[in-house]
Amino acid sequence: MPEYVYRAITKEGVVVKNRVESSNKQNLIKKLKNGDLLPIDIIQVGNARKKSNIVSRKNGADIDEITQDANSATVNQGQVKRKQTMSEKMNFALTKQQKVTTRDIMVFTQNLYLLKKADFNNIYALQTIIESTDNITFKGILEDILAGVEAGDYMYTTMEYYSNVFPYIYTNMIKVGELSGSLIDSLRQAVKYLDSNTDTTRKIMGIIIPNLIQFIALLVLLFVGSLYTIPTIQGIYENVGTQERLPGITIAFANALQWIASHWYIPVGIIIAVAFLIVLYIRTPKGKYNFDHFKYTMPIFGKLIYALDFSRLIRAMLLNLENGMRIQDALDVSKNVVNNNVMRAMIETSINNIIDGKSWIEPFEKSGLSSSMITEMLKVGMQTDLSEMMEKLLEYMEVDIKNIMDDIMAVLPQVIYSIIGVLLIFVVLVVLVPCIQVYMGNFLFSAAGL
Repeated sequence: MPEYVYRAITKEGVVVKNRVESSNKQNLIKKLKNGDLLPIDIIQVGNARKKSNIVSRKNGADIDEITQDANSATVNQGQVKRKQTMSEKMNFALTKQQKVTTRDIMVFTQNLYLLKKADFNNIYALQTIIESTDNITFKGILEDILAGVEAGDYMYTTMEYYSNVFPYIYTNMIKVGELSGSLIDSLRQAVKYLDSNTDTTRKIMGIIIPNLIQFIALLVLLFVGSLYTIPTIQGIYENVGTQERLPGITIAFANALQWIASHWYIPVGIIIAVAFLIVLYIRTPKGKYNFDHFKYTMPIFGKLIYALDFSRLIRAMLLNLENGMRIQDALDVSKNVVNNNVMRAMIETSINNIIDGKSWIEPFEKSGLSSSMITEMLKVGMQTDLSEMMEKLLEYMEVDIKNIMDDIMAVLPQVIYSIIGVLLIFVVLVVLVPCIQVYMGNFLFSAAGL
């Protein structure tokens, strides 16, 4: 169904704007007039996506809701009708649903950051970005954010509505910036977060994917060899009447695969049941807490995950402290930049400690997850200048995170190569050794009684 953006005048003489769906322009005009709205201009902006692929708009309305929501629509007086460019027309004609990528969000954040640094207000900055956005889906989301801002909402409130598009941590970075009055600093952090997250993912995937392909290739060789090659070799031995036998490990593994092939529903059912129970457990409060604790203590990646979460918390706190917030309020506002129950529990304990007159650093120190350097720097900051010490702490943590990443890049290949090496040895013992025996032809001497 086509989508339209209309401007109309209410009975009170207020110009309203909205984005709706309608079968055609004439039906939309009729609906508007029945709702006591006088159309000024109506522009078709594309075709609606399938309802199963999208969520309804937070600040917009479907055609059947126009009469109910018209007076709460965005006031947008004095806007001149704009003609669509040829590029936009082609996009609207060819694209029904475009996926919003990390790159789309990164470009949007960078542009918003630059415009805010140039003293653009949120409305004008969003309007400018919308004009240059090619992704139809993302453009509609930004228009919805703009509608919310024009209605007096924060940007983050609409971003929370589109949680499947904007990452949780990203949205809460914007929230901290808007609530603390430091949106420019939050946008700079959001750009850095997206960039570092993408860079880290790219590095890790660069190591994992090639080795994963090798691992899958070896598994295929193992299964195909055990299911087809080994029975063929056994058939050759039986036909020539040799007394040679395949290695015990080969026969055992081939029999196990044959059993699995004929009773596949049993292992599949076990795997599904185990996966279901694990997911069910993780969804419980205790299971979620234990799983989040495992994230911080897991081999290889645990220290990196904790360091990233803690640095985001300190950076958000620093923004709030620099804008005059108390430590207790800074902790309370900043806790949402972290989506880990273990970290949140420590933050809540820190807030309670402040209320009881105790040290807010104590929960992080007792957790055993923060290094002594971090907690000592915070203690010194409490006795001198906390904001200045937090800035130094962030510089230290950036170096620490880089060192952790370097260690991961050094250790991860060795771990993967070890796993592939063990699998390769198993393939040699199970599949290649019997093949070599057949190639050497020793079984023919046994068959001839020699």
